[in-house]
Amino acid sequence: MENDSIENLSNRYSPQFGKVAVDMGFITAEQLTEAIAEQAEDSLYNKPHRFIGYILSEKGWITNGQVDIVIDILFKTPV
Repeated sequence: MENDSIENLSNRYSPQFGKVAVDMGFITAEQLTEAIAEQAEDSLYNKPHRFIGYILSEKGWITNGQVDIVIDILFKTPV
């Protein structure tokens, strides 16, 4: 059940997370596209779900501080 709620959060906020991160210049559109593809591949192979911000951070494309900024913006702005 907890994994379902994580995926629901991700489905709700991941597209916005990527858009905000690109708009702020933290990542490129190409990096976002690659991270989304990796997330989709995880799903296809029944691997544990990972948030886009986590994938971007793992690759060294975004800092934890930048992830925090994007998350702060997302949760202060109605979706």
